Amino acid sequence: MKNKRALVVMAVAILFGLTAVVLASRWLLMQPAAIANRIVVASADINLGQRLSPEMLKLAEWPADSVPKGAFTDPQQVGGRVLKNSVQAGEPVSEAKLAPAGTLGGLSALINEGKRAITVRVNDVIGVAGFALPGNYVDIIVSTQKDPPVNNSGAREQNISKIVLERILVLAVAQEVGRDETKPKVVNAVTLEVTPEQAEKLDLARSVGTLSLALRNQIDPAPAKTEGATKLTLLTDGLPPPPKAAPPKPAARPAPVVHKVAAPVHRDCVSVINGLRPSQECF
Repeated sequence: MKNKRALVVMAVAILFGLTAVVLASRWLLMQPAAIANRIVVASADINLGQRLSPEMLKLAEWPADSVPKGAFTDPQQVGGRVLKNSVQAGEPVSEAKLAPAGTLGGLSALINEGKRAITVRVNDVIGVAGFALPGNYVDIIVSTQKDPPVNNSGAREQNISKIVLERILVLAVAQEVGRDETKPKVVNAVTLEVTPEQAEKLDLARSVGTLSLALRNQIDPAPAKTEGATKLTLLTDGLPPPPKAAPPKPAARPAPVVHKVAAPVHRDCVSVINGLRPSQECF
């Protein structure tokens, strides 16, 4: 009797277990597949400006709900393309990280449309002690001589330091376009991305004075509204210069003395004949 009851309990337990398995299986089948795509990812770290080859890439399973826009499903699709952003190992390779098809490798692939690349010579001071890395933004400061006003021929040239270009992207330092944020690197040249107008301004600035780079926050777009620093504002702690004294007025010249000519007096005259000598008498 006891054995019979134990068999019944066991049979009921097995039935409930099978029912639970069936229900769980049906629930899992009704859920969307967690992994539905295989996309192209980097097999190793790849620096920007490099031309991709199939050996640098591999396929990896990626959740369907988080596939990046523009991802590729075949490494052959990106063969020969050039990266315009660095990619870490295992990171998806998307269209947004690639230069336009047909672009050659190197620095030219990193220059945005309508922009130019120009290189300026720097040292450990001008180059912000090597902290100006590719991808950073800098301001350009020029120290030069300010021309005197045109209407003041006696004035002298004045030293001035002024920010002439703001938020300029650093494309490369020396001959390297990759960035290693673990330590700064002191170099002798920095390549910047500028517009054609900014390129002209920068070329003139380095020919008339000394350039310096000022590293700025990556997400700070606010312009710097400054008048420039001169020797006068430097020594007055930023106070406005005292008002200039008005030039003395010229002394009034005395009016010229005008001598009046007396009007001729009208006189009556008569002719007098004395013998043979005529004469004239006026009164």
